[in-house]
Formats: sequence, C-alpha cells, structure tokens
Amino acid sequence: IADEESGYNKNLFCIPKHYEEDLERVFIPHGLILDRTERLARDIMQDMGGHHIVALCVLKGGYKFFADLLDHIKALNQNGDRSVPITVDFVRIKSYC
Repeated sequence: IADEESGYNKNLFCIPKHYEEDLERVFIPHGLILDRTERLARDIMQDMGGHHIVALCVLKGGYKFFADLLDHIKALNQNGDRSVPITVDFVRIKSYC
C-alpha cells in the first residue's frame, strides 16, 4: 500500500458499532486479506512439496490468521494429489518493553 493511499470509505463496509467512532477509513478489505491468505497457503503447499509441515502459532494475536491459513492448507491437502502430514503447535511469547 502506497503512503499516499487514502483507503476506502468506511461506509462501504459493515463496521461493528463499537468500532465506528474509532475508524476513519479501511485500507485493506477483508476479502483481500482472505484471498492473500489462500494464496499464501498455496505457496506453502508448493514450496513444501511432500514434506511434513510444522505450523507454529504465536498466541494472543495470531490465532485467527493462523486458523484461516490452516483451513486453506487443509483444504488443499484434502483436494490435492497427495496428502502432507501437518503438525500444529502453539507458543505464547511475553512482550518486551
């Protein structure tokens, strides 16, 4: 996204009431994020070939993206020519000050 990008008018989206006062614009629409997440899953499956995938989620912020990414990977795994084993684990990292 270019620095000059003004984003999209928030009135084009369904914004939860509790966020309406805090938002001015939407820079990346949800559909674009979902599409990019699916593309990332395809890239991972292609890059990993038939190797075992170890997926590690950093908790307290990454769980939703992680779940969406794994859903796409699992769908590709089920509908593809080969099945690749996937191990999932979670780590919690303490923030630094």
